[in-house]
Amino acid sequence: MTRFTRFAAVDWSGAKGARHKGIAIAVAEAGQGAPRLLRRAKPWSRSEVLAWVERSAGGTQPTLIGFDFSFAPPIHERGAYLPGEALAVEAKPFWAYVDRVCDDEDLGAASFLEATHRPHFYFGAADGPKAAFLHHRRCEHAFNATGGGKASTLYDAIGAAQVAKASFAGMRLLHRVEGRVAIWPFDPLPGSGGAIVEIYTRVFIRMAGLNGRKVRTRHGLNAALAALGSRPARLRDEPSDHETDVMIAAAGMRAIADDARTWHPAGLTPALAVTEGWTFGVR
Repeated sequence: MTRFTRFAAVDWSGAKGARHKGIAIAVAEAGQGAPRLLRRAKPWSRSEVLAWVERSAGGTQPTLIGFDFSFAPPIHERGAYLPGEALAVEAKPFWAYVDRVCDDEDLGAASFLEATHRPHFYFGAADGPKAAFLHHRRCEHAFNATGGGKASTLYDAIGAAQVAKASFAGMRLLHRVEGRVAIWPFDPLPGSGGAIVEIYTRVFIRMAGLNGRKVRTRHGLNAALAALGSRPARLRDEPSDHETDVMIAAAGMRAIADDARTWHPAGLTPALAVTEGWTFGVR
């Protein structure tokens, strides 16, 4: 695993529009150097992130890229991603379907939830009890069993910050790079080149000993980085939680990428590897 020379974490967004303040990217080089933020004059667009992924994965520095969204809906609890619909039962053809039916701006997917498959998603009390929509993947159950906290669900569509909109938009990106960049565990980890994994920033915040709490200060950030074997970051201003999330995650990815348990978690089966996937760092 030491062949990866860079580790990048992406805080993603499912918000409508062309540019998204919620997107942040941090990169950590191999070693102990502090992660650095990739700053831009304007907020990132999802299309720009796609282009950056293609450049990074195909570049001379093998990069492990982590995206903070769910790569697939749960299927093993109910036998279908969207029960009652005649849709694919594996992730890759499902990504292709999401991309095909969405014409939203900048790889967005709000229409998938709000119109195309509206009955499957919770938008408020008019949809009935929220508990009826709280379905989760096996990796989320595994994380929760370790005290990770209550995981979000892909069927809760209230607000642009919810994981639902971000995840379906992310599936469009995954489809665009599928076949050109390895996406673990749906693809086996290649012997060379870059790869994409799903991350959950809370995993690394907990790994740093912070119990999953959001970090919004330089002091808190550097305490977390130190716990993950990283040198301190030198920031002029107090960071946002989007920025600390990705800096901590990039350092955390680097810290565990050489551990075989990271790539072979006990709960990951061949069936899950092609349907629901797994969150990098959940063991």
